[in-house]
Amino acid sequence: MASLELQGPVCEFAPSALLAADDQSAAANRRWYAVYTMPRAEQSVVKYLESWQIESFLPTYESTHTWKNRQHKKIILPLFPSYLFVRIGSEERSKVLRFSAALQIVGNSQGPSSIADSEIEFLRSGFCRRRVEPYRELVIGRKVRIRNGPMQGVQGVLVQKGNSLRFVLKIEMINQCAAVEVAADELEAVLD
Repeated sequence: MASLELQGPVCEFAPSALLAADDQSAAANRRWYAVYTMPRAEQSVVKYLESWQIESFLPTYESTHTWKNRQHKKIILPLFPSYLFVRIGSEERSKVLRFSAALQIVGNSQGPSSIADSEIEFLRSGFCRRRVEPYRELVIGRKVRIRNGPMQGVQGVLVQKGNSLRFVLKIEMINQCAAVEVAADELEAVLD
């Protein structure tokens, strides 16, 4: 038998390199989705998702609660009650819904609807953490856009509370809103 000798560079692939490539392609296919949970079960769903190593995000805010004995205590509450966000690929949807407290991934008749990365980044940002609180009523106001900084381009509605301006971000898919205190010079009007 004749032996075959290869000329030129030889490319070797380590199994770990193949797995890393698979992880990168899976990460590229992951999108953010809203998950509807049982009432007051958001934290337990987050813990469950952590055990499966699924990226999740539960936006919260701090509130002062006055108990019957007139004591004041600061508590952490979900910004959007019964909702949290997960970053998953299509193959991970079943893992999310295995937990009984995770009722459904929000979507329409065609399937789950993804949320723009910019909206999640806004909710996670230091800008949003300044003084965020739930905003239940969307008042007819002027549509504005953040002009600069890490959240440049995010659109919302401008409202006023007391002497401060609030930027209200509405996540259409789950019909929920959050209000963040902003300075007027950080915003610009959106022309329709």
